[in-house]
Amino acid sequence: MLMKILSAPPDTLPAANDPRARLIGIGLICAALVCFACLDTIAKLLSQHLHTLEVVWARYAGHFSLSLIFINPWTIKGLLKTTRPWLQMTRSALLFASTVFNFFALKYLQLDQASVIAFMTPFVIAIFAGPLLGEWIGWRRWLAIIVGFLGVIVIARPGAGGIHPAAALSILSCIAYALYNITTRMLASVDSTATTLFYSSLVGFVAATVPLPFVWTMPGDPWIIFGMVMVGAFGLIGHMLLIIAHRYAPAAILAPFIYTQIIWYAAGGFLAFGDVPNSFTLAGAAIIISSGLYLLYRERAKKADAALKAQTGE
Repeated sequence: MLMKILSAPPDTLPAANDPRARLIGIGLICAALVCFACLDTIAKLLSQHLHTLEVVWARYAGHFSLSLIFINPWTIKGLLKTTRPWLQMTRSALLFASTVFNFFALKYLQLDQASVIAFMTPFVIAIFAGPLLGEWIGWRRWLAIIVGFLGVIVIARPGAGGIHPAAALSILSCIAYALYNITTRMLASVDSTATTLFYSSLVGFVAATVPLPFVWTMPGDPWIIFGMVMVGAFGLIGHMLLIIAHRYAPAAILAPFIYTQIIWYAAGGFLAFGDVPNSFTLAGAAIIISSGLYLLYRERAKKADAALKAQTGE
């Protein structure tokens, strides 16, 4: 079943206006976001006992090992064949960089702070989509992007006793993840989903293994070993659910639900570390989420106008 979904061509997707398919997609993406919140919560816990690069290795080693059960060259013919190998490598390296920056940031930031900064990803995608994909944006969306960045300033409060400077790492993680999303879109029309998934985990595993001998500490606590396994498992399950969700519902329908992630990160931060979102984080989150929703609204409005013009022949 899973392989059929991952390898299904676009013309076999459910209709965009199918209400039941949309509900399934929304449910799946919400479940994926819970997985990602669990992943980052466990990663932050592990960083208190292990070097952060060892935690990154555990995330990719678990992901790669578990994914081999479903995605491997022996059961999927032509899995390693890619029409754009350098783009595949670049995409995988961007995801790896995003993970490294994020895990180092989580060592010092509250979960809710890091997650809110990550909400800037759609704005960064909009900025880079012009020069890389030819998808230029108008002044209204530029205004939404500027307001969104003001939300990050409210959270970080540079020079005013704001949060830890590691917030800069969260911003770098956001930029790397945005570029990763753009390269994913560039590969979507030339390589299969299974191929792209396989390269993501393979390249990340190899890159994380290189520095491992220099930072390795043998985990003795069974709970730490369990946590190392779970960061990989939650990463794999989360990405699988995310992919399947987009098979059932359009990205424009799913995108607003990404902002529910703040609930799970705030809950994880409170339960695991006793962290409570402060007023600046909440205010910044409100600004960023409002700007993000407006950006989504403008995107849908632009597509609707384009469809109308196509129908009327203008």
